[in-house]
Amino acid sequence: MRSFLAMIILGATVTAAQAHPMPQLYDVQDVAADDALNIRAEPSAGAEIIGTLAHDAQNVEVVATNDAGTWGRVNSGEGSGWVNLRYMAERGVHIDNYNLPNDLFCTGTEPFWSASNIGGALHFDTPDAPGQDMPIWIAQDSGIADDLRRMVHMGGKGGQATAFIYPTSCNDGMSDLEFGLAISLMTAPDAPLLSGCCTLSR
Repeated sequence: MRSFLAMIILGATVTAAQAHPMPQLYDVQDVAADDALNIRAEPSAGAEIIGTLAHDAQNVEVVATNDAGTWGRVNSGEGSGWVNLRYMAERGVHIDNYNLPNDLFCTGTEPFWSASNIGGALHFDTPDAPGQDMPIWIAQDSGIADDLRRMVHMGGKGGQATAFIYPTSCNDGMSDLEFGLAISLMTAPDAPLLSGCCTLSR
């Protein structure tokens, strides 16, 4: 319980420190149809190009910005890099009728698991027990605009399931991908606390 409360406090601290709420979804803009937006290794126009985004790419998740707010970190392949936000238009995060980001998808390791926000339930999968739907009872927000923190209460196996979703830098431990949301999850009152990372766009 103490660990879970510590995660809540950490989430509150991290969110309060952010000048611009992240993560966020963007669309590429002002790039010619025969061109692409470069993803660079560092937030600099002179840095190595490690990937590209199509001129009309949409729902691109930016998980963090540089200190000046001019470059955004995005995932590309098995790693992450930076794009110039001059060529990105913020589109906002769609919140569904259950008060969760529409395409929220979370994963964790040790053990491997995933959780998808699907039609009013968090769909929980593990290699040994796929397909557990935990109906969402309430996903409580902070009341602060654009704050993606959520305390989620659900119907779990044998009782209440609980999840806390909060903005922070998160890594899956298996790749160089970077995520802007983390989750602490208990699938039942006596289940172990699982930790993982979440994305807004699969």
